[in-house]
Amino acid sequence: MNNDTTIIRPEMRLEHCQIRDRQMSPEKKRKLKKALRTLQTLETMAVNIYKFQITNRPSEHNRQLIAAMCNEMTHLQDFQVKLFEYGLKPSKFRFAYWLVGFFLGYFSRLLGKKAVLKTGIWVEKKAVRDYQKLLEGVDWDPQTRRIIEKDRADEKEHIRRWQSLLEN
Repeated sequence: MNNDTTIIRPEMRLEHCQIRDRQMSPEKKRKLKKALRTLQTLETMAVNIYKFQITNRPSEHNRQLIAAMCNEMTHLQDFQVKLFEYGLKPSKFRFAYWLVGFFLGYFSRLLGKKAVLKTGIWVEKKAVRDYQKLLEGVDWDPQTRRIIEKDRADEKEHIRRWQSLLEN
């Protein structure tokens, strides 16, 4: 898998789904569970931010938001799949991130396009920092590491895109 950020939803085949190592040390399992849950809940928030920023106007800005939402939905699926592959479950409290995403998306939309773009930049910069910390802090299997690196590259591209739209 490469980090081509023009690919919004990478192809996934049946053989990509695996039952992953479940005989790891309790410390490794704890770190892995915490990291995957963090990634999955943050992506839940990101999906909702974009979902509630989209208006019904046919515009380039909305097209970009739709593509970003689709991309974030892919990230959400990436981490939900990884949780189950390792025999783990998503957090029961992920609904809180859904609500935060709703509020950030909806209220930034009410404040206008500039607020939408600034919210996107702020959220994506936080995501890039979190991805980097989690890449460094957990002993990932090679396939999962590649997915996280690709998703982090997507977040960097979102920042670039929103900054470019904000400048224009």
